[in-house]
Amino acid sequence: MNNPLILTLKMDETSQSFFNRKRQAHFPPEKNFLEAHLMVFHHLPSDAETISFLKGFKFPRFTAEVTGLMKLGRGLAYRVECAEMQQLHRLLSRRFLQVLNAQDKQGYRPHVTIQNKVSPETASRLYDELNTEWAAFSVGINAMQVFSYLGGPWRHEFDVDLI
Repeated sequence: MNNPLILTLKMDETSQSFFNRKRQAHFPPEKNFLEAHLMVFHHLPSDAETISFLKGFKFPRFTAEVTGLMKLGRGLAYRVECAEMQQLHRLLSRRFLQVLNAQDKQGYRPHVTIQNKVSPETASRLYDELNTEWAAFSVGINAMQVFSYLGGPWRHEFDVDLI
């Protein structure tokens, strides 16, 4: 594996289906070649040391809360909050501090993007539409997922089950 690794959190099936449906409905089809995802890191080295560490990493399963909508300027996401998720990110950030890129060193704001690369007006209309029916809900987090970045598309490499 020579391509950078992407690390996401695997959501329960009901939540994954919900976000996939929203993404299919609102993401520009010509730019939507990924399933909905909950990002942890955008760019980790794809070396044996990283892979070995991730495969051996232990962390308890947890439930996160989807607490609101998040404007992205040219898109929209669902904000996801959870102390355990922040703790997981801090632990992994310390481990990979020397190899994190600038994007992954920024503050961690977990979210699931359902719309991107549209006009600000289109994003604002969707925000208004979804905000009228807004209700918080929980998302079960079962595993970490590791993907290789292929210059746009991703290839699934392996999952790391949470205990």
